[in-house]
Amino acid sequence: MAKLIFVGGTASHVGKSWMATAICRYLYRRGFRVAPFKAQNMSNNSAPCPTGGEIGRAQAVQAEACGLLPEPDMNPVLLKPTGDMGSQVVVRGQVWRNLLAREYYQHQEWLFRQSLEAFCNLAGRFGVIVIEGAGSIAEVNLRGRDIVNLPLAARLGAPVLLVADIDRGGVFGSLVGTLCVLEDKERQLVRAYAINKFRGDPALFAGGLDFLRHRLQRPCLGVFPWNPDIQIDPEDAVSLEDPTEPGHEIAILRLPHISNFTDFRLLPQPAWITRPVERSFRVVILPGTKNTLADLEWLRARQLDVWIQRQHQGGAQIVGICGGYQILGECVQDPHQVESARREAAGLGLLPVRTVLTQRKQVRAVRAKLSWGPEVDAYEIHMGVTERPNAAEPFAWIDGQPEGIVVNNCWGTYLHGLFEHPETVRRLLNVEPKPLAPKAEMYDRLADWFSAHADLEQFEAVFL
Repeated sequence: MAKLIFVGGTASHVGKSWMATAICRYLYRRGFRVAPFKAQNMSNNSAPCPTGGEIGRAQAVQAEACGLLPEPDMNPVLLKPTGDMGSQVVVRGQVWRNLLAREYYQHQEWLFRQSLEAFCNLAGRFGVIVIEGAGSIAEVNLRGRDIVNLPLAARLGAPVLLVADIDRGGVFGSLVGTLCVLEDKERQLVRAYAINKFRGDPALFAGGLDFLRHRLQRPCLGVFPWNPDIQIDPEDAVSLEDPTEPGHEIAILRLPHISNFTDFRLLPQPAWITRPVERSFRVVILPGTKNTLADLEWLRARQLDVWIQRQHQGGAQIVGICGGYQILGECVQDPHQVESARREAAGLGLLPVRTVLTQRKQVRAVRAKLSWGPEVDAYEIHMGVTERPNAAEPFAWIDGQPEGIVVNNCWGTYLHGLFEHPETVRRLLNVEPKPLAPKAEMYDRLADWFSAHADLEQFEAVFL
C-alpha cells in the first residue's frame, strides 16, 4: 500500500503546490518511487500528457520533479474557467462538458468516483503519493460537495500537512481558525503544519512558534523562508505582476481568461497590460485564452483593440499565440457555443484568417520546424480550426503541413512553448532571455530548501 502525504492549505496561494513539489523532489532523490495527485484543479494553465489529454500545470511540474512524465490520472478533474460562473470540465485528460457551477455540483458523486479510480491506478504503481488540496481545507460551505480536500483525505486515510503563508499576514489566525472550524474527525487528520514564505530572522519568531504549539497541539514541520532564487511554473495567474515601467520593450495583454502564460517565463520583465498606456512597445503579445469571444469583448470595452492597432501602425511586432492568434484574425465563430453564449465576433483583422471553434479539442505535443530555420519542441491545446490562405507565409511546419501565419510584422500560431527555448526568444523577439536555471536544477534547489528547513525526523515519523 502506498504511503500518502496530503498537502493542504489555510487559503489559496499559500504555497501548497510549491511545498508538494519540494516534497516530491526530496523523496525522489531519496530513492522513493513517488507520484503527485490532485483530485480537482481549477486553472487555465495546463500541460499536455504524452499519452494524450491534459492536466493542470502544477501536477505536470510535480511529475517532472518525481522524474515522471505527466499523465491524466495525476489530475483527474481539471476545471478550466470560461467565465465567472462556468468552466470547461476535463475528466481524465479529456473534455467532458461545459458546466455552470451549480450544474457541476450535481455531478460530484460521479466525479469523486473518477478521482478515486485515478488515485487507485497511481497508488498501485507507486510507493508514495503526494496529494495536493485546493484553496483552503476549511471551506465549510463546500463540506458536503468537496472532492479534493478533507473528505478525500478521510476517504484515503491520508495524514495532512497544513501550509500557512506568513508573508501575507495573519498566520496565527489562519492556522488556529482553520482548525477551529473543522469537525473533530477532520481535525484529527491534520498531523503537522508548516509556516511558509518567511522573511527575516527566524529567531524572532520563536515566541510565535511557542504560541502555535500550545494552541494547535501539533508539531511544526518547519519555518520555510522565502526564496526568490527558486522559480517553478506557477499554477494560476494570481502570480502575474503588472509592471509598465518605461524600460520594458515587450507588452503582454493580461486577458481575463489567460491560459498557459508559462509561455513567457523567459521574457525579461514584460509589461502585463490591462489598459491602454501612453507609450510604444517593440513587441505586443496576445496570449492564449480559454474564452476567445469574451476576451475580444473585453479588449474592445477597454479600447485595447484600438491600442493594439496603433502599436502595430507605430512599428510594433504583434504576436498571437493560440487564442491570441484567433483574436488577431478576421472572425471567430462559435456555432456550438463551446466557450460562450455568443456565436460570432469580428476579430482585430490584423491576420487574414478565420476561426471556427469546434467541440473537439486538439491536445498534442509536436516537433515544429519554424519557417526561419530551427526545429523546436512545442505543444497545442485549443478548441477550434483556423483557415489560412494557402499562399500565405506559414509560421512553422508540422509533419510537412503549414502552421500559423506571418503577415506584415504580425504573426499567429497555435504553438505553445515556443519561448521556452532561449534561441527562439533571441531570434523571434530580438531580446536576450532571462538566465533561468534548467528546471531539474530548480527542483533540486527546492528539495534542498525543504531538507534544510524541515524537521526531517518529524517528517519521517508522521508521514513515512
